Amino acid sequence: MAFFSPKLGIDLGTTNVLVFVPGKGVVLNEPSVVAVQAKTNKVLAIGSAAKEMIGRTPEDIVAYRPMKDGVIADYRVTEAMLRYFMRRALGWNPFKPTVLVSVPAGVTSTEKRAVIEAAMKAGAKNAYVVKEPILAAIGAGIPIHEPMGRMVADMGGGTCDVAVISLGGIVASTSVKCAGNRLDRAIVDYVKKQHNLAIGDKTAEDVKIKVGAAVPLTQELTVPIKGRDLLSGLPRTVDVATNELVQAMGRELREMTQAIRKVLQETPPELASDIIDNGIILTGGTSQLRQMPELVFRRTGVIAKLAQDPYYCVARGTGVALKHLDTYQKSILAKR
Repeated sequence: MAFFSPKLGIDLGTTNVLVFVPGKGVVLNEPSVVAVQAKTNKVLAIGSAAKEMIGRTPEDIVAYRPMKDGVIADYRVTEAMLRYFMRRALGWNPFKPTVLVSVPAGVTSTEKRAVIEAAMKAGAKNAYVVKEPILAAIGAGIPIHEPMGRMVADMGGGTCDVAVISLGGIVASTSVKCAGNRLDRAIVDYVKKQHNLAIGDKTAEDVKIKVGAAVPLTQELTVPIKGRDLLSGLPRTVDVATNELVQAMGRELREMTQAIRKVLQETPPELASDIIDNGIILTGGTSQLRQMPELVFRRTGVIAKLAQDPYYCVARGTGVALKHLDTYQKSILAKR
């Protein structure tokens, strides 16, 4: 019967959940947001429908992210979210799927167990967890089994995972809880301080994508931001330019590049020379911020390159790992 067991790869991110079905590719890409009725605790909406509600709900409805910094913060809701995404990805199928889920590099054994339990309760037949940098490397097409040092920095929404991989395993790694969401918060704080304007995280994210950059640009882009004036309490619009945002996000960007430097400092010399030759591969949604490779290069002195479709690397990696479970046995952390 095992032959009929469908397979699913899940990139369980803080901001988005991507579901990969071997043979079909990424079939679902939805925000990891759940809207819950406050009194009854009933789940009202999941994914895109719930994200639309963030910051726009009446008092009795709460829209929030059950994943915090790449790990499960609200167990019950995460399980409901997983079940919903698994059903959506598979349609009607009498067989329970084999599921492979991504977890941050700095995950503890308790957090790992929580992910496996949630997947099993959501209806998986077997659940495996693999660390994100390994999946990101596989998805970016890096031959991880070679005796050669490869460095991957997976910059997501909740965590920035950096790892040096050789012979299919992680040699040195770190995971900092500073990534896309923290950049959004930094923009919110900056606009509040500099312009006396209150904006939401969603607006901040849009602005970051439209005009944000990791290093100052000579030709700046500007964008109007709409929000609530903190003095008059009335709606107002201000213009914000790229280099203002670079300044606003400075501390967070430094923390992310610091993580890369820390891993480079812990890397054995033989592998360090490989990394100089191969460069640092950047994956994850936040790596798409303008000039991110340039920032990494300036802070480390090592060439950094953006992987192809960086946003989908981890999801693609889950697909490859599922196809060759036996090959990647060593990289799989835990299974049920």
